[in-house]
Amino acid sequence: MNTTRHNFLKSSAVLGAAAAFPSIVPSTVLGQGGTTLPSNRATIGIIGCGSRSRSCGEYLQGDNAEIVAVCDPFLSRRQTRAKEWNVQDQYADFREVLARKDIDAVHVVTPDHWHVPISLMAARAGKDVYCEKPLGLSIEQNLAARAITEKHNRIFQYGAQQRSMQHLRMGIELVLNGHIGEVKDIYAWAPAGQSGGSTEAQPVPENVDYDLWLGPAPKAPFSEERTSNRGSWYIYD
Repeated sequence: MNTTRHNFLKSSAVLGAAAAFPSIVPSTVLGQGGTTLPSNRATIGIIGCGSRSRSCGEYLQGDNAEIVAVCDPFLSRRQTRAKEWNVQDQYADFREVLARKDIDAVHVVTPDHWHVPISLMAARAGKDVYCEKPLGLSIEQNLAARAITEKHNRIFQYGAQQRSMQHLRMGIELVLNGHIGEVKDIYAWAPAGQSGGSTEAQPVPENVDYDLWLGPAPKAPFSEERTSNRGSWYIYD
């Protein structure tokens, strides 16, 4: 048989694969024993590694998803989550996560001012998105998030998941169908806020990309409270 370049490359690939294939293959690789094939698992990048991101560890409780990358402008924060979840790939810049073709979806756990901008860029990059609440800083941002995710045919959800809980959906149906009679009063409840704290400017710590943390928010001096939950009383957007 005449050996062509195509046949050579084809046969070499087959032989190379056979030589590299392990003699004992774990059943998890083949999807046996009730496990999920690696190719059927959703690969997720976590963007934002502050205190709220602790809940993202729930992805590890099943076998249909895996966290493959963590991202945060604070080196210490992304290192903490990477160690906690046994994730190898760490990034300061979320754009590096969005550029990866092997990531199916991202979970946006950043400060509020980054929620919609990152969600829009993720949808344009072909990623599905789960975004923590609040969604946007304005109605216009919220409408843009909906329009872009629909345009790119992406799955999008933000963290108002209680609206999807069965007992709340049942309550909505009861009200809409008139089963409780005429609704005359509506009472809204919100958790108490907090006030106080220091506004004194501090030097930006090493291994913190503060400009990236600020992003689209107005320029403001660094302080530890501004960049942590203790500074939730700040208004900087």
